[in-house]
Amino acid sequence: MATGKSTPKNPDEAALRELGLSFPETTEEFPWGHRALKVKGKVFVFMGTGKEGGADHDDFFLSCKLPESAPMALTIPGVKPTGYGLGKSGWVSARWPPGEAPLDMLRDWLRESYRAVAPKRLAARLDEDAPASGGAPTRGAASKRSKPPSRNGGAKAKARPTARAKAKARPTARAKAKARPTARAKAKARPAARAKAAAGATGAKKRRARR
Repeated sequence: MATGKSTPKNPDEAALRELGLSFPETTEEFPWGHRALKVKGKVFVFMGTGKEGGADHDDFFLSCKLPESAPMALTIPGVKPTGYGLGKSGWVSARWPPGEAPLDMLRDWLRESYRAVAPKRLAARLDEDAPASGGAPTRGAASKRSKPPSRNGGAKAKARPTARAKAKARPTARAKAKARPTARAKAKARPAARAKAAAGATGAKKRRARR
């Protein structure tokens, strides 16, 4: 929701202003003559272009809070910690000639700064609204999408016996050992066989004697 001054003449500033104002519950104010975008009364970006933005030069300038990417941002020529002690909190400032600002990078800066300043519920809404605004899903989000199951794949998987089921179906070594007659059982069976043989010989002798 914009208040005060009209849309800036510099296309870089106009594009970033439009993006920032699309974030949940963002408002626009002009303290010290600079354009400031706020969420819940807290500034997440200052920007302007030359004297139109209250500066003493003709460049487009921007300051925002980057708690995660500030160390990397400060390696870029022309980027420096924001003054008034804000640099200690991750704020960075930069300036470019009008029309030469790296907009893709600065869009990421605006999002990071908004998340750092906004309440958690609004930061979460920013992430939820990102795909709806036409942005492509991230690689991580795409990898989480599950592939559609094949029509017969589930049935085939259920029909195949698992390794555990196969292992249960096989007789174990212990079961095989129980099924085999032990040496002791064999030893016990031998006297009985001998007794039967002796009894048979005795019966044969008796029959011969009767004859």
